Amino acid sequence: MAALSELLPVEAVRLDVPAADWREAIREVGGLLVATGVTTDTYTAEMIRNVEENGPYIVIAPGFAFAHARPSPAVLKTGLSWVRLAQPVEFGHEANDPVTLVVGLAAQDSAAHTAAMASLAKLLGDPDTARALQEAPDPAALHAVLAGQGTASSAGQGEGQAEQARPQVRRGPAVHKILTVCGNGVGTSLFLKNTLEQVLDRWGWSRYVTVEATDTISAKGKASEAVVILTSREIARTLGDLGVPVRVIEDFTSGSEVDRALRETYDV
Repeated sequence: MAALSELLPVEAVRLDVPAADWREAIREVGGLLVATGVTTDTYTAEMIRNVEENGPYIVIAPGFAFAHARPSPAVLKTGLSWVRLAQPVEFGHEANDPVTLVVGLAAQDSAAHTAAMASLAKLLGDPDTARALQEAPDPAALHAVLAGQGTASSAGQGEGQAEQARPQVRRGPAVHKILTVCGNGVGTSLFLKNTLEQVLDRWGWSRYVTVEATDTISAKGKASEAVVILTSREIARTLGDLGVPVRVIEDFTSGSEVDRALRETYDV
């Protein structure tokens, strides 16, 4: 699987870009995807339509939007783009507006960029690294941080260890599966999956709990297999009552918030 630095070349990074609104911000990341041979112009329209149809669930952390759409013929290869805005813009998210960072993702399938999503989740979940990315003076400096040349701290990694012999669910099926859900199943759900798996690793529960990233349509069919669903507020509204707990996560980079959601689900 491709690394983050491979999917996001320096040429796909622009800093301090002016944008009048969220649509123009997405057009900026879409333009970089086109310029680097990742997509056609059609994909930019698909990313905008995704927000129009599903709401601003792509704003997965304070100030951070993860623009993407489903795999389609408009995606020529898997890749990323990165735009830091000169002035923040509103996407309409209840908790995480305004947005200053927009990352664009184009994926040919749900597997090619998994490693990159894990790396990005760890970087943005670390306060020191996130600050280094925000303060990078030019694309080359930012790319160096993304390539792992920045430092990482242990901050923001949850609320401490909670290792148990076995998880005990308050309700739900016996199989310990957690679903992370987004509109398309290839972007924000993978991001949340990676943060959740980091928390499960710290708890020592990775061998007891599996995590599956999926889309809203598939989630409705798979809900009976899960003990809990983690997702955004917008997607939770779309899912409705599926017969299992649905926990809203506002900040997909926050180990602490995911930790609390797990504690609400399990007898910890």
